[in-house]
Amino acid sequence: MTLLEYITENFVCRSRKILGDNLVGIYLHGSAAMGGFHEKKSDIDLMVVVNTVVPDEIKRQYMDMVVELNASATKKGMELSIVRKSVCKPFVYPTPFELHFSIAHLQWYKTNPLEYVERMNGVDEDLAAHIMMIYHRGERLWGEEIRDVFEEPGKEFYFDSIWSDIENGEEEIRSNPTYIILNLCRVLAYKKDGLILSKREGGHWGVDHVPEKYHGLILHALDEYSSDKSMEWDEDCASDYAAYMIGRIKNPG
Repeated sequence: MTLLEYITENFVCRSRKILGDNLVGIYLHGSAAMGGFHEKKSDIDLMVVVNTVVPDEIKRQYMDMVVELNASATKKGMELSIVRKSVCKPFVYPTPFELHFSIAHLQWYKTNPLEYVERMNGVDEDLAAHIMMIYHRGERLWGEEIRDVFEEPGKEFYFDSIWSDIENGEEEIRSNPTYIILNLCRVLAYKKDGLILSKREGGHWGVDHVPEKYHGLILHALDEYSSDKSMEWDEDCASDYAAYMIGRIKNPG
């Protein structure tokens, strides 16, 4: 059994026990559902759909389970959101959520779990991108079929969601080059050709569709993304690439 299989099987089993009849389904998205999963570089992206509001005491039980399971997951950990079916179909934007967890919030929960379950709710523009990925490329782990639960988000909502990831790419590419380089490719692939791609697929699309002078940079990012390597970057080339790509995304031609 792979690490991904161990985490997802345990997650489904324990989610069903805690959420009971309120649980509609559990869905995998991101690199783990799109063939680009790397144990040392990828997180495990999950969407949990419920029928009704989740009480705080159930959220606390659920978070204890997630934190325990996350300790056995990949280095980047698990990322998940719980949403109600009523906001998935018809799709609501920005999308309300019942609970969210990522490794960035782990210390907050450990330090003050009561505050976390009370305050970790609201709306999240990123959920439009996650739901679009599930609708087109996701995997049902348990529960109702994807098309019975989710409606395809509008194109304007999806683009707004993915644009927020790269709109500051010219500044962020120096601190997070691999993510920004590949993400810029997949955002342009959507804007230009309407394609829903993973970061790795976006990089390969980029090699075929952006000027040759940036091919080495993209291939460099693909190599780091798919391996255990940590590489040095030509920062001037990366900054020039980011400016070019953001210009193309704004005016794809």
